[in-house]
Amino acid sequence: MEKLTQPEEAAMQAVWQTGKGIVKDFLEAHATPAPPYTTLASTIKNLEKKGYLQSRKTGNVYEYTPLIGEEEYKKKFMNGFVQSYFANSYKDLVTFFAREKQISPEELKEIISLIENNKQ
Repeated sequence: MEKLTQPEEAAMQAVWQTGKGIVKDFLEAHATPAPPYTTLASTIKNLEKKGYLQSRKTGNVYEYTPLIGEEEYKKKFMNGFVQSYFANSYKDLVTFFAREKQISPEELKEIISLIENNKQ
């Protein structure tokens, strides 16, 4: 799947929040400042072309449904991000945040606990 632009990611956030719907529904769920209706409609069409959404015509409007879940997108995005910027090393990613003081010792302890509990 193609990487999404920032406006496309914002639109997908509105789609995931809504579940499925028409452009007007996504506009209401969109983070502020919301783009103009026509801009969002164009972004939604692009997301459909990229394979993130499918549409079904209902009356004179198109209803859109996501083809990829938010968690699946996050997983693919993070894997690509870690591969591109941290030589595929999650250890280097965590080290980066620790050095930049973006993660606290308490948060690191929580992460370690999660890892240890998942091993069992």
